[in-house]
Amino acid sequence: MDLGFLSKLLPMLFSGLKVTILIAVAGIIFGFLLGTLAGFALESRIKIFNGIANIYIWVIRGTPLIVQALYVYYVIPKILGIDLSSNISGILVITLNSGAFIAEIVRGALNSIDAGQREAGLSLGLTAAQTTWHIIVPPAFRSILPALFNQFIISVKDTALLSVIVVNEITHEAQNYASLSYKTIPTYTTLAVFYLLLISILIVLQKMVERKIMR
Repeated sequence: MDLGFLSKLLPMLFSGLKVTILIAVAGIIFGFLLGTLAGFALESRIKIFNGIANIYIWVIRGTPLIVQALYVYYVIPKILGIDLSSNISGILVITLNSGAFIAEIVRGALNSIDAGQREAGLSLGLTAAQTTWHIIVPPAFRSILPALFNQFIISVKDTALLSVIVVNEITHEAQNYASLSYKTIPTYTTLAVFYLLLISILIVLQKMVERKIMR
């Protein structure tokens, strides 16, 4: 394998890395907000909120991310009569997708809190909202941090599927280079190693966060 191609390919991969991280970070932040709302809605006694959250999760978890990307990029703009750039579409897709999974994480965290803590808060004269915010949310949030980081790693890998809607992330940049140079084997081998190193770094960071939380 002639390693001279790396001088052209690596700058393209690092350029794609910026887009990948941007979309993954924005998607996980908005996905956390959406997932938190959906998670609380799943635990709500208000049937309409509960129903909307369940339908949203059912639709997202029941369809492949690549189909969601195609729908958001090609269908929704035509229905609404608007223009969506590929990057905005990518962020929206990751937001919707990660939010559905985060909702289940949030629901599980809320259910893991001992009911006695809520009763103790109410017995001290706190309102239901104050009890939730000051007593239930803090330990629940700490418990979901490892799962959130894991979802972020998944979102980073999922951005590779956004190449179908022409998002210039890592995979799309590699595809561009391969189509121009015809060096498919070295290009995609380098792409695989690049992702492996990136995800390995994120996994190490995740372990560090988990150890810190456990302490």
